[in-house]
Amino acid sequence: MATGWAGDGAVQDQIDATVNDAVQRARRQLKKGPGLTHCEECDAPIPAARREAVPGVRLCVNCQQAQDAERSTSLYNRRGSKDSQLR
Repeated sequence: MATGWAGDGAVQDQIDATVNDAVQRARRQLKKGPGLTHCEECDAPIPAARREAVPGVRLCVNCQQAQDAERSTSLYNRRGSKDSQLR
């Protein structure tokens, strides 16, 4: 791949920096502190093991899965089809 004046490892360095930035951003968004004993959505009890594993937990597993499913809709076409790349 022709990279012009960039060094041999420049592409990989950019990929690594992008991944590291995304990991740091995700870590900053994690909740901190003590978690709730009951889910704030459905009032189901949150097990002690989950409260220990997930600092600042506020939702039970079912409510968290539902919330994650709502957020997982992506605006990017990740199939890599030729048509999606031309738009």
